[in-house]
Amino acid sequence: MLIRSFIEAGTIPVLAVDADPNANLHEALGVVIHETLGSMREEAFTRNIPAGMSRHDYIRLRFRQALVEADGFDLIAMGRPEGSGCYCFANDLLAECMQELGREYRYIVIDTEAGMEHISRGTIGKPDILLIVSDPGARGLRTVWRIREIATSLGLEPERIRRIINRYKSGTALVDTGPDTPIAIIPEDPAVEAADLAAMPVSQIPENSPARVAVRDLAKRLAGMVIRHN
Repeated sequence: MLIRSFIEAGTIPVLAVDADPNANLHEALGVVIHETLGSMREEAFTRNIPAGMSRHDYIRLRFRQALVEADGFDLIAMGRPEGSGCYCFANDLLAECMQELGREYRYIVIDTEAGMEHISRGTIGKPDILLIVSDPGARGLRTVWRIREIATSLGLEPERIRRIINRYKSGTALVDTGPDTPIAIIPEDPAVEAADLAAMPVSQIPENSPARVAVRDLAKRLAGMVIRHN
């Protein structure tokens, strides 16, 4: 919904990056991916480069082939390696992809797995804003605190770290998550549940639904924050 909100505001193009090996951002956006970075084989980038093409040109070509182009945004997915291989090469490809493609987009929205690996490895660079999303429960809010501590220890400025309360009903657990207030509180929304149960893209729920209205307001706040930081 955040990506859709940026598009509605006219701040295009947007690059959507699914940095979770369990790739499903494309389902939320309503597009189909045919190839992920994780499915690319390492030997293709060392021994199987076509004649007359440099490694840099070949990598750029392969990134373009894996890119899903949609209305107002493009999507690249990390995915997972085939078989039992490690994620090192996929992580390296993601880092190189971010450097290669990132400058071409107004906004880059990265959906990462629930941890700090991509930031600690430098895979996705240093984000302008880190959004930590949690439900109102105690376990989720304690995780917010731990992620915030890790992020600051890795050099991310506290003012660039903001939290979001998702699926809010009537209150939050009494857990210390730091001095700042949430940048957004996204209410529990029956339209989100209905879309999920129907296997429909949650980003395309009605424009006047409570969650989508809240995310649209969040997009406006983030746009102002990015301008101030840069």
